Amino acid sequence: MRLFSLKHKVGNIVIKDHVIRYVELKQQQPLVLHTCEEWPLPEGIVRDGKIVDEEQFAHIMEQCVDMWKMKHRRIRFLVPDPLIVIRKVPLPKEIDVEDVRSYLFMEIGSTILLPFEDAVFDYALLEKTKEAFHILLFAAPEANVMQYAQLFEEVKLKPIVADISPLSLYRLFYTFHLANDVDHFLFVQFDLSSLNVSVFYQHRPIFTRQLAFDAQWTYWEKTNEGWTWLKEGEPERQLEDLYKELERVMSFYRFSLQQGKAQITRIVITGDHPLINTFANLLQERLDIAVETLTLPLSVDPAYYLPIGLGLKEGSAHASRN
Repeated sequence: MRLFSLKHKVGNIVIKDHVIRYVELKQQQPLVLHTCEEWPLPEGIVRDGKIVDEEQFAHIMEQCVDMWKMKHRRIRFLVPDPLIVIRKVPLPKEIDVEDVRSYLFMEIGSTILLPFEDAVFDYALLEKTKEAFHILLFAAPEANVMQYAQLFEEVKLKPIVADISPLSLYRLFYTFHLANDVDHFLFVQFDLSSLNVSVFYQHRPIFTRQLAFDAQWTYWEKTNEGWTWLKEGEPERQLEDLYKELERVMSFYRFSLQQGKAQITRIVITGDHPLINTFANLLQERLDIAVETLTLPLSVDPAYYLPIGLGLKEGSAHASRN
């Protein structure tokens, strides 16, 4: 039985500009963790989600595979947030559900334009109206996604499925019965090297956006006593700019996407930034909206919530390529 369980174990990898994180679940229901590991990345190996130094990245991954005993492990991985495009797309109303994928293969790049040429994509069905059949399209540049997949294969891993961080985070949120059909949720992923926001309503992602963020994460140092800021000046000054960015996102959602008929009603903050609680308190003081830092009954650092949510993903089908 032990051999059987090892054979079917699946690892979950999240790569950000500043860190590699890895999680294995012992079981999904109830949620039991088996492995939680991380490896800090030096600046310049991954930048804005793209692998810049392939040789060094592969060298570090080889060490991770060895230390975390991952060799030949099947893995899920997250496509980095800066690479993702999420768009609501109207399709002709006469299209059948089973024909959506083949239609997208034909139309992406011609009638459905993306900011890159060759794409890997997936989609979620939304609603069908008299005028159109609406889907939510998730897409990323094929070259960057395949670069990750091929490098994983080079270090003796077996990538079986890719996902995106908003879906992984919401999956975990939903699993702990925190979601509902009423609230318009704004999820804020406040990490050392990036700030990503996504909006969910009635269990569907409405949009996601990578916010302009001068992370300056190389000026933070982690010790056994906690985080230390190594630069002159107060790091809290940056929070004011982030607040203004969030205000713009909330305004866009309320007036552009919802035509003034709905607005964000709850903000959920998660991530690994040292100032995450300070930022949550700032938002709570200034906004007449419920603000919470995501805290789950798990004996693990919240920095691992994202790969844990990835571990709850069902199935192992590859995203489609166009």
